[in-house]
Amino acid sequence: MANEEIMDEENIVVEFQDDAGNSLYYQQEMIIPVDGVDFALLVGLNVENDESFDEEENVIIAKIVKDENGEDEYVDPTDEEFEKVSAFFMERIEEAMEDCCDDDDCCCDDDCCCHHDEECDCCE
Repeated sequence: MANEEIMDEENIVVEFQDDAGNSLYYQQEMIIPVDGVDFALLVGLNVENDESFDEEENVIIAKIVKDENGEDEYVDPTDEEFEKVSAFFMERIEEAMEDCCDDDDCCCDDDCCCHHDEECDCCE
């Protein structure tokens, strides 16, 4: 997994070369620390404006290691590391979903009507 890191003030974009030499770009969405090692959740960027591009299918987990110059390098995790990181991530997602809403504050019967950034409008 050869890569180049491109950074601006808020985003880290990682460029990978596929087997055919094509550039693939991924944005780092989050760092997931597991067993003292950092892993990155990377989401593919549709730089070619391809209508068939599916962001959900273009998510990868990469292990972050330091190269000989002390720079971050993104490499494939082992199968065991991938399983640990995936399990850790899914636990965090489940916890976030459990904590996101307090159904007692809403007048409807929806499991989640908080809309996360908006007021609940289901009782208006």
